[in-house]
This record gives sequence, structure tokens and C-alpha cells, in this order.
Amino acid sequence: MNFELTASMMCANYGNLEQEVKNLEAGGIDSFHIDIMDGHYVPNFAMSLNDLRYIRHIAKKPLDVHLMVEHPNNTIDLFINNLHSGDTIYIHPEAEYHPSTTLQKIIDAGLVPGIAINPGTSVENVRMLLRIVKKVLVMSVNPGNAAQMFLPYVGEKYDQLLAIKDKMHFDIYWDGACGIDKIREFAPRGVKGFVLGTTLLFGKNKTYGETLKAIREMKF
Repeated sequence: MNFELTASMMCANYGNLEQEVKNLEAGGIDSFHIDIMDGHYVPNFAMSLNDLRYIRHIAKKPLDVHLMVEHPNNTIDLFINNLHSGDTIYIHPEAEYHPSTTLQKIIDAGLVPGIAINPGTSVENVRMLLRIVKKVLVMSVNPGNAAQMFLPYVGEKYDQLLAIKDKMHFDIYWDGACGIDKIREFAPRGVKGFVLGTTLLFGKNKTYGETLKAIREMKF
């Protein structure tokens, strides 16, 4: 079964970030998930623009940049100018007065436009934006921190998005509390990719290659 696995780099070992990137790529990771937080839209600070620049400089695989910031249109050029064609930028529609304007800047730069949907945001609230994005990152936890509990009512949101993704031409990605049970259930149903953090990938007594191989070879 073909699905993507992306590493949540806020969970990486920053004592040797270059080696972390190399080990993840050697282990078969598909992309690197970069969480940018401003302390306003979410009550936390995570990765910085310099972290993004450094990982983009050394990584061969694409970056998925998740902007958890207020009014991303004000700073979007800072991120666009440090990314390559094929990289993704996700914004939260609630964080911007006119999210389509910000998404158009991402598209014009040759990057992949995406939106992130919070657990409390309905599909109906973002339906029109689904016509212009290529990726939808569904948050199964409230954004801002790693190692949170899965919110079970989010499953209904996946049902709604899976029913319309082919008609509207977008792919669905899972972010938050991603265990092997979630991949086993939702990958066969059409979820394209999964962000892996402390639940499955980081802080384990296995190499990244062993973990990623076990995920890809599991029985469905």
C-alpha cells in the first residue's frame, strides 16, 4: 500500500540535527514536517525560520511547513523565499482574514498550497478553500504541543473529507497522536500521509529505518 510518512522535526534531537536528518532520509522518510509557532495563534513556540533554513539546506527530501501563526500573509514571503519547488506550506484558515490571498502567494511561488484544519473547525467552514489547495492537514489534536491525546470525534471529519477529496482534487494528511492503529485504519481508506512524532518515530529503541520499515510492511 502506498502512503507517505513525514517526520515531525520538532520532536528531533537538536543536539545533532544534521545527523537526525541524514538518519531519517537513510531510513526512508518521505518528507520533513516543520512546525512554526508564534506564541499567539497557539500557546507555544516551536521551530524557527533558522531551523527551516538549516533543514532545507541539508535535506534532499521535501519540506512540509506548517504555519501555526496569526496573519501568515504578513510573513509568508520569509518562508517562501527559503523553500524549493515541491515543498508545501500549510496555513490555518482561521488565522487569516483572507486565506485565499495567502494561498495564492504560495501557488504563485511554485510551492504546494495546503490548509490545516483544527479539531474544532468544521469541513463546511473551509469547503470553498478545498477547491484551491492540494493538501489538507487534519489535526487530530489541538495544535501547539507534541504528545497529546487523540480526539476521537475528528474521525467524522476524515469521513467527510474522504468522500469529496477526489472530486475536489486534494490529498488528506494526518497530524497528531499518530499510532500504528491510525495508519492501519485510515491508509486503506485513502488518507495519503501521516506525520510521525513521539508516538511512533522519535525516542524509541530502534533506528529510524527499522521503525519506518516496520510501518510500511505491516499487515492491513
